[in-house]
Amino acid sequence: MAESITIARPYAKAAFEAARADNALAAWSEMLAFASAVSQDEKMKVVLDHPALTSEHKAQAFFDVCTDKLDENGKRYISVLSENKRLSLLPKIADLFENFKSQLEQSIDVEVESAFELDSAQQDKLAQALSKKLDRTVVVSSTTNESLIGGAVIRARDLVIDASVRGKIAKLAEAIGA
Repeated sequence: MAESITIARPYAKAAFEAARADNALAAWSEMLAFASAVSQDEKMKVVLDHPALTSEHKAQAFFDVCTDKLDENGKRYISVLSENKRLSLLPKIADLFENFKSQLEQSIDVEVESAFELDSAQQDKLAQALSKKLDRTVVVSSTTNESLIGGAVIRARDLVIDASVRGKIAKLAEAIGA
């Protein structure tokens, strides 16, 4: 059986190409993010998994929830996904779409989890350092997590840099226990 990401990739690529052709990457990004959230809602999952409902009924239920969040292209896209029984793949499709978009724009979103709140100067300095390392424009979003004790954990897609005190203590404990 094919992995869901393999099945989602052509749908994400089609959405990306359509968005690029219409110069509407931001609009498609918003539509797919919203549609992804809708598809993960517990009540919507019940509707999407209901065996007695046709693909048209499932698509219409989706449109009813999304109201004005989908344009005509978005509605056609959801209809195609529904016909092919792929609405459950929307979270993966949205992630892949964002990856395609960031590759085109040469940018990457970076999440920084730190023990203390970072001010804008620290975020800018971190963004500049990561831009050099990753050879992309970096957009930093930060959160605080006091359980880190000190330092930070940086996540950029599949790259994770754990420079937290908690992480260093865990590594030390692992080395001692080995």
